[in-house]
Amino acid sequence: MPKVQLTDLVLRDAHQSLFATRMVTADMLPICDKLDKVGFYALEAWGGATFDSCIRFLNEDPWERLKKLKKALPNTKIMMLLRGQNLLGYRHYADDVVAKFVEYAAKNGIDIFRIFDAVNDPRNFKAAAEAAKKTGKHIQAAISYAVTPFHTIEKYADFAKQLVDIGADSICIKDMSGLLKPYEGYDLVKAIKKVTSLPVEIHTHATTGMSVAALVKCAEAGAEILDTTISSMSMGTSHSPTETMVEIFKGTEYDTGYDNKLLLDIAAYFREVRKNYKKFESSFLGADTRILASQVPGGMLSNLESQLKEQGASDKIDDVLKEIAVVQKDAGFPPLVTPTSQIVGTQAVFNVLFGRYNKLSGEFQDLMAGKYGACPAVKNSDVVKKALEALKMDKEITHRPADDIPAEYSKLEEEAKKLLGTSSVTPEDVLTYAMFPKVASDFFKKRADGPVVFKPESEAAPAAKSTGQAERYSVNVNGANYDVVVAPAGTVAVAPAAAPSSSTPATAPAPSAGGDTVPAPVAGTVLRYVASEGQEVKSGDTILILESMKMELEIKANASGKIHFIVPTGTQVVSKQPIAKIG
Repeated sequence: MPKVQLTDLVLRDAHQSLFATRMVTADMLPICDKLDKVGFYALEAWGGATFDSCIRFLNEDPWERLKKLKKALPNTKIMMLLRGQNLLGYRHYADDVVAKFVEYAAKNGIDIFRIFDAVNDPRNFKAAAEAAKKTGKHIQAAISYAVTPFHTIEKYADFAKQLVDIGADSICIKDMSGLLKPYEGYDLVKAIKKVTSLPVEIHTHATTGMSVAALVKCAEAGAEILDTTISSMSMGTSHSPTETMVEIFKGTEYDTGYDNKLLLDIAAYFREVRKNYKKFESSFLGADTRILASQVPGGMLSNLESQLKEQGASDKIDDVLKEIAVVQKDAGFPPLVTPTSQIVGTQAVFNVLFGRYNKLSGEFQDLMAGKYGACPAVKNSDVVKKALEALKMDKEITHRPADDIPAEYSKLEEEAKKLLGTSSVTPEDVLTYAMFPKVASDFFKKRADGPVVFKPESEAAPAAKSTGQAERYSVNVNGANYDVVVAPAGTVAVAPAAAPSSSTPATAPAPSAGGDTVPAPVAGTVLRYVASEGQEVKSGDTILILESMKMELEIKANASGKIHFIVPTGTQVVSKQPIAKIG
C-alpha cells in the first residue's frame, strides 16, 4: 500500500464549494467507470449539502443517487459527511432517528462515515458512531479546525484521544476555511500521531492559497490520506488538484501510483460538465487572503456580502467581519462550520444592524444555552443570561443535548404517511421528511417529474426579463443552502408565498384603519404566527417568527392592542415591509 492515498471530493464537496451543490447524478454516472479505476482511497459523494440540494433544487431523490453511485463504483469506497447528532439537517435529532439514518445510509451504499460536530463536543458523536459501528462500516471522526486564542495543538491532540475512545477507525483534520498553515499542519499531525496510531486524513480548502503546501507537510508528518479534487473542479473555494498532488509525490516515498493519464481524462470530462453550471458559480476563483485576517470561511464571506446587500447594508461588511470575532469569542469560540458558521455570522449581522445582542436569533439563543453541546471555551455570561431569559430557562444545559429529545422516528413515520397519503412509507422517505419537512413535502409532489437538466448558458433558454417583482436566488455557505430575495430598486416587493399551512388563511386579513405598523426588521420569510389574528397583545409580546438568513427571529409588538397580520405565513418579505398592524 502506498504511503499516501487520496480521497477525491469531485462528487460532493467540489461542486458544493464551487457551484452550490447543483451537480445532478446524470452528470456523475458517465465518468464513474474511470473514477473507479484510479484506486482512490475513497470518493466522497454524499452528505453535506447534497441531500438538501437534491430535494430542494434538483428534484432528485438523494437515496436513489447513492444507490446509483454505489452500483457504478463497485471497487471504490463511498464516503459521506455527517453532522453528528444533526445528521444532514440543522437541528439535533433523537437517537432513534440518528440510528435509523445511519443504518439506511449504510444499506444504500455508504462505506465510510466522516462524522463531525460543529462545536467539537464528543458527546454529539456518540449516537452516530454507535450506529455506524453496528453496520460494520468505517467511522472517521473529524476535528473541526479553527484558529482562535483557545484552540491549541495540545487541545486538538486531546480531542483526538477522545475521538479514539468513541470508536473512531480514523481521524480527520477538517479545515473548512483553508486556515491550516503548512508548518502548523505538520506539528498538528505529529501531535495526533503521538496519541493514536489511527490513520489521519487531511481535509482543507484552497481558499487562502495554502492547501497544496499544507497537504505536502502533513504527508511528511505522517498523514496517510489527503483530500483532493480533480483539477478541473479544484482551487478557488474548492480543494487542491488531484493531479498536482500525484505529480508532487511521484518518484518519492509518498508516490500514490495513480495513472495521471487516466486522471487527465477525468479532468477533461468535468471541464465540460462544469460549463452546465456556470450560472451558479461565483466570480471568486483565486485566493482570498482576507480570510487569513478575518478567520471567516470563504463561502461564508461571500454569503455575508449577499445577505448584507439583501438588507440594504452592503457598506457594513467590514463591521460584520469584526463583529464575527466578537460573537465567536462570546459564544465560547465554536469553530465556524455548519451550523455554527450560520449562527455566529447571522448574529454578527444582527448586532451590526440592531446593536450588539439587542436581537438574538433563536438558534443563537440555543447555542448560548448549550442546546448544541458544550462550546470549546467559556461563554460571555451576560449574553448567556440574556439567551436564558429569552428561552425562559433557569440555567445552561450541561448534559448531552440529545438526552432531552424523546424518540421521534415513529411520530415522523406517521407524519410522512399522512403527507404521502399512503398506509406505508419507506424508511428512506421518512428520513427525507425528517431532514427537511417543508422541502420534502414539495419534493414528494414533484418527484415523479424527474431531475432537472442543466445545460451550458449558450444552449439554455434566454433569461426572462425583470417583472419588477422581488427576485429569488440561492447561495451556499459551508454546506447550507440559503434562499435570498432581492427587491428591485425603488420597490417594496414580496416574492410568491409558499403554500400556507392548514392553520393559515390563504390571504392575509385586511388590517384595520390606523394603528401601529409592525415592519420586518430584516428581509426574510414569515415562518409562523405566535399570536392569533385579532388577539389583544401588549408591547413587547412576540407576535410572529421571521426566518432570516436561515435563523429564526422573534418579531415583537411595538404597541398594545389587537393584532392584525398583513401577510400570510410563507410570505417572503423585504426589510421594513409592513407585516402586521396593532390597533
